[in-house]
Amino acid sequence: MAICKIEDLRSNIPQGARLLGLDVGDRTIGLAISDSGFSVASPIGTVRRTKFQVDATELLRIIDEKEVGGLVVGLPINMDGSEGPRAISTRQFVFNLLDRRDLPVAFWDERLSTMAVERAMIAADLSRRKRAKRVDTAAAAYILQGALDRISWGTRPSWD
Repeated sequence: MAICKIEDLRSNIPQGARLLGLDVGDRTIGLAISDSGFSVASPIGTVRRTKFQVDATELLRIIDEKEVGGLVVGLPINMDGSEGPRAISTRQFVFNLLDRRDLPVAFWDERLSTMAVERAMIAADLSRRKRAKRVDTAAAAYILQGALDRISWGTRPSWD
């Protein structure tokens, strides 16, 4: 299956399976999981980046453990809409992961997601230390929730 549009993701995963949201960074991969009804994204932690093989093994373990049927991966697009080195690196990470396991994957524009999460944490008066520990997993949940909202709106009946 591999890469698909966000609108096609739901129809390409098994009934009852969940989505895993990834915020792929240089040092960590933030993780969030959906419920099986594709309504709510919940942060579940991070994977500390080391070598790709180690990272992929850990992600595949989580995918199996959490009964994941597809991935939503944040794509760090530049503000002008172009793709820079970070987006290229993220795409390569996903292509390498797909070499190990065939899963439907949709990319989701993650522009400003980390900034939005940081602002919310500052508003909640979290210390810099607590924000640093939670920002990657919260960003993954923010990315996944945006995708879930799009999937949900895409399947609602027209009110015309």
